[in-house]
Amino acid sequence: MKSDGPLSHKVALVTGAGSGIGFGIARELAENGASVILAGRSDSVREAVLKITGEGGRAQAMLLDVTDLQSVKSGTQAVVKEFGRIDILVNNAGVARLSRFTDFTEQLRDLHIDTNLKGTWNVTKAVLPSMIEKRWGRIVNIASVTGPYVSDPGYTAYAMTKAGLIGFTKSLAVEVAKDNITVNAICPGFVLTPNVRRSAAATNPDAPQSVLDGIASEVPVGRLGTPRDVGALAVFLAGEASSYITGSEFVIDGGSLLPETHVMGIR
Repeated sequence: MKSDGPLSHKVALVTGAGSGIGFGIARELAENGASVILAGRSDSVREAVLKITGEGGRAQAMLLDVTDLQSVKSGTQAVVKEFGRIDILVNNAGVARLSRFTDFTEQLRDLHIDTNLKGTWNVTKAVLPSMIEKRWGRIVNIASVTGPYVSDPGYTAYAMTKAGLIGFTKSLAVEVAKDNITVNAICPGFVLTPNVRRSAAATNPDAPQSVLDGIASEVPVGRLGTPRDVGALAVFLAGEASSYITGSEFVIDGGSLLPETHVMGIR
């Protein structure tokens, strides 16, 4: 861990940090010197904190439900009371449930809206006053290539909300630029997370690795992404080096969006 790293003396809050991309981001922030609060709805955030502190990082766990405004207010106020501020916010908490549009229930639709969109709205609104007061802040929203760029059948609610995060990112960036606060979005492609592994197992219970290998074979760099890949990008966007970047979205997908077709041309 870099106690004197580029993010030393910064306080970061990462939602949905118990596993997967959220944990990867929290770990990278801690490795670069930040004090990180890992927020989530389950005790997995406590286990994640133990991994980071075991590596010498500064981290704390906080049970928080981004869809519950009171939970968000209480949690963020506790962080500000202890640390005096929140410098970095990573809005990572999100859900993805697949269903054909004609079969989508209102309850399932609203789950995506409440978590992916309203959850990001809730936490950002609670944290922003501290950033404005200190006249420094970095907000990183975890969107996706699904929605803004591509999609597959079954992803209508997920794609809608992730595309919505891009609009939110750009509009908020304009509002708070004068306060020395940047707002950017990361759009991951396929990242090897527990959720992706579970999806592979559901797709082919007898050979889940073959599913993952099939996905990787279509990625120009020849592999799936890792949570630490996304974390490294988040560290850049959370630091001083990115001070002239705001309102932008960053695709991190190993080049998956690049091929025009998998049929034409020289392979």
